[in-house]
Amino acid sequence: MQIKSLAEYEETYKFSVDHPEEFWAGIAENFLWKKKWDKVLSWNFTEPKIKWFEGAKLNITENCLDRHLEKNGDKPAIIWESNDPEKPSVTLTYKILHEQVCRFANVLKKNGVKKGDRICIYMPMVPELAIAVLACARIGAVHSVIFGGFSAKSIADRINDSACKLVITADGSFRGNKQIQLKEVIDDALIGCPTVEKVIVLTHTRTPVSMLKGRDLWYEDEIKLVDTVCPAEEMDAEDMLFILYTSGSTGKPKGVVHTVGGYMVYAGYTFSNAFNYQPGEVFFCTADIGWITGHSYIVYGPLSQGATTLIFEGIPTYPTPSRFWEIVEKHKVNILYTAPTAIRSLMSFGTEPLNGIDMSSLRVLGSVGEPINEEAWHWFDEEVGHKKCPIVDTWWQTETGGLMISPIAFVTPLKPACATLPLPGVQPLLVDEQGKEIEGNGVNGNLCIKFPWPGMLRTTYGDHERCKQTYFSTYPELYFTGDGCMRDENGYYKITGRVDDVINVSGHRIGTAEVENAINMHAGVVESAVVGFPHEVKGQGIYAFVIYPKIHDEPELTKKDILQTVTRVIGAIAKPDKILFVSGLPKTRSGKIMRRILRKIAEGETTSLGDTSTLLDPAVVDEIIAAAQQL
Repeated sequence: MQIKSLAEYEETYKFSVDHPEEFWAGIAENFLWKKKWDKVLSWNFTEPKIKWFEGAKLNITENCLDRHLEKNGDKPAIIWESNDPEKPSVTLTYKILHEQVCRFANVLKKNGVKKGDRICIYMPMVPELAIAVLACARIGAVHSVIFGGFSAKSIADRINDSACKLVITADGSFRGNKQIQLKEVIDDALIGCPTVEKVIVLTHTRTPVSMLKGRDLWYEDEIKLVDTVCPAEEMDAEDMLFILYTSGSTGKPKGVVHTVGGYMVYAGYTFSNAFNYQPGEVFFCTADIGWITGHSYIVYGPLSQGATTLIFEGIPTYPTPSRFWEIVEKHKVNILYTAPTAIRSLMSFGTEPLNGIDMSSLRVLGSVGEPINEEAWHWFDEEVGHKKCPIVDTWWQTETGGLMISPIAFVTPLKPACATLPLPGVQPLLVDEQGKEIEGNGVNGNLCIKFPWPGMLRTTYGDHERCKQTYFSTYPELYFTGDGCMRDENGYYKITGRVDDVINVSGHRIGTAEVENAINMHAGVVESAVVGFPHEVKGQGIYAFVIYPKIHDEPELTKKDILQTVTRVIGAIAKPDKILFVSGLPKTRSGKIMRRILRKIAEGETTSLGDTSTLLDPAVVDEIIAAAQQL
């Protein structure tokens, strides 16, 4: 399954494009199926309708757990590192993980969970989070993991959208020197969530919590009431595995749906290849399981390949900026997969935090979440990898399920800050605004994919039309990624950033409309417009232009009130970095906000604003520029 040379990559890639069904059937043979498929692929991008491995029966947890037990039952599956470096780490072997997953799957069944029920998971980065995810998959329940930084309202929206039956949470979580009251947030969210029948609460921070009779149950009590035998539910390859919510260019988050068979094959194949994973190695992905990176490259990808995956509860700079490096040394990490935001944040401390730490175990480095800038790439290469570890600079999305364009470690010749070449089975193309293909090299365009791959989304939960409009209607017969891209003279792909109204903050996609809706909920705000601007740590920051006519004597206090509103509505993750009060916004005569002008102002490029003659009131632009320069 692993590609060993550039010549082999070229040969494999050509075969995967010329004979995609034969190629993916060959990859799928490396997995465990209860029944093989009748048909490898049927698809169209018009409806859209995509089916992989039709008629096949399987359970993804048998691939992630059961099949490793005989030979590798005593091998570490999960290593957990606490937020507190003084606390001992925890290691779960494949045998122990299998037992704990089966036990918790029985807890879910005991509490009325059936195949197809949706389960909300809102937990800290602890082993029980991975156990909960796998327990849902074991019995055919659909998990919807929500990142621990979202507000009660954001959680309620997600729970109601997918009509979740049960919530799995914890009393609280640790994040650096902060404690987050998870159960309290869930209690606030559930005031408006009629479908939730039970809440299972893990003890983690020992924070006092309210427990409602008949609804709330302790994790520790429940697992004592069941045994460790839980046969895996037989699933169809196209049954739903999970829903993961992602911000879009409209205000409401989209529930991206991934199915069992194709996602498993894709996550496992891309993990094994891109990182050149070798048996016995320790793989450390620093993402949160609440994001797709954690689903694919902490849980499903590594475990499907019998790997050892490291889960870290904390943040890279707590209690010191040496924390990542100390974890690498302590657990002899071989592959480190992290985000450009984390790299830039650690770069700011210089090389002193690296002094005296033995990181010679590192063999491969990876970058995820946003395009990495060259300065960060070189620092990562030189100071962390000592120019001996290839950097796998990966481009992919929640919707793609796994890596799409990425170097293969020790195979692809690297180019700093460049995603390089598509992985086998991935057929990218660049198009202009009219959807016409831009051929040749040394060109820029909008990045689309012209052929399905097994890990791709199937729909957006409960609203297939939205899936069609968002991804398949901009350019007919193509999947549109929403990203701009350059193909250089060697045919290498370099992602240039979002071309829609989505901002990439620290690798997290945040829709401008979502932030605007939150700001506009603040009393006194008439209207707002939000754009991204270059941020030296986060990659992109959020810049909000706000019309607030009755501003009082303390604009700074008003700004804090607005930030608090955004935190309550979405979560701290979406707080604007800059707020500028304005009397009006640059609008066309039809009332459309010209965001490109606001983007230029936010970036400090006020001399090349382009044509402003179509604006209803061109004078408002001068006023905004003057205010921005003062800010």
